[in-house]
Amino acid sequence: MRDDLILVSNDDGILSEGLTALADAVGALGEVYVVAPDRERSAASHSMTLHRPLRVGEVEPRRYAVDGTPTDCVNLAINGILPRRPGLVIAGINKGGNLGEDITYSGTVSIAMEGTLLGVPSIAISLVARAGFDFSVAAGFARALAARTLTHGLPEGTLLNVNVPGGTADQVRMFALTRQGRRRYGNAVVEKVDPRDRKYYWIGGDESGFVREEGTDIAAVERGLISITPIHLDLTSYHSLGELNGLALDWP
Repeated sequence: MRDDLILVSNDDGILSEGLTALADAVGALGEVYVVAPDRERSAASHSMTLHRPLRVGEVEPRRYAVDGTPTDCVNLAINGILPRRPGLVIAGINKGGNLGEDITYSGTVSIAMEGTLLGVPSIAISLVARAGFDFSVAAGFARALAARTLTHGLPEGTLLNVNVPGGTADQVRMFALTRQGRRRYGNAVVEKVDPRDRKYYWIGGDESGFVREEGTDIAAVERGLISITPIHLDLTSYHSLGELNGLALDWP
């Protein structure tokens, strides 16, 4: 075993089969620590817990459950739990894709964001499926990509968002470098009334589609390709700087 330390986390919770599959897959590449939420925290985005203490439980050696967000897990692990700095942060394997603007909500991608902010090469892995999750292809690809990243690193300030289509190893044999796609948003709130005649709401009620454009993560997955999208944490819209140059306001 190499002496690299690898931090594995997720947003589906410490008991997720995808988390176990990922930890097992990268186990031969170094010393693996798992630090993950104690329950499902999907769509937690890059939120942190600042107004209460966090509790950590050691489930088994080198495997910890945190009563906080995915971002909390990475921060606590790197700054408190791990015996030394990791050479890689890898998140997943998420149950469901993180495509297009979904990454802005994703707890899985936020893990890689936090790792990148803390200066550690980071990868997010998602399986684009809704049921019958078979993590074998995604786990095998994660191992290969993790090995490459441990050896060569990643560009500064950049994480990799990986989406693996469902299918067998014979069906999913190629990957593509892609750009982030775009989602079509619809009515995503469902309003209902409870037995006491009070309104309540579910967010995410309807099935939104995606804009189909070649070269995107969405197009790659639809063609049966593994999508690797480099995500940079500098969110500046550089092409807009020129358009907004000379901005005039009636202020103060």
